[in-house]
Amino acid sequence: MTPQAIERGTDWLASAGLRPTRQRVALASLLVGDGRHRHVTAESLFADTSACSEKVSLATVYNTLRAFCDAGLMQEVMVDGSKSYFDTNTHDHPHFFWEDDGELTDAPADKLQITGLPDAPEGAEIAKVDVVIRLRRT
Repeated sequence: MTPQAIERGTDWLASAGLRPTRQRVALASLLVGDGRHRHVTAESLFADTSACSEKVSLATVYNTLRAFCDAGLMQEVMVDGSKSYFDTNTHDHPHFFWEDDGELTDAPADKLQITGLPDAPEGAEIAKVDVVIRLRRT
């Protein structure tokens, strides 16, 4: 990892008031070090740590991603009941899920129009609407 990636990762953690442990800095640097948004699974991020010789367990990756979400640095995107992706872009936006290779990418938010939602049941409010558009290559 470059010094610039480490600095970006450390600054990202500081923006949420998270303590910059070695593991957090390593993961944050991989996630935001290049200045672009990323969609990762815990497993893909774990593989990235191994590829750059960082020593972080898969359990630590899961726990750290959860901490990043809780701190508002990332959002979790559920693709189906068993697969979670983690997105560094925390603004509300839709996603494309490419079924052929399991990749999650941002979809253009300006093209999405939700013209109506059902009323929430009594005693509840709608907290968020996630839109995942599944695609297959032709």
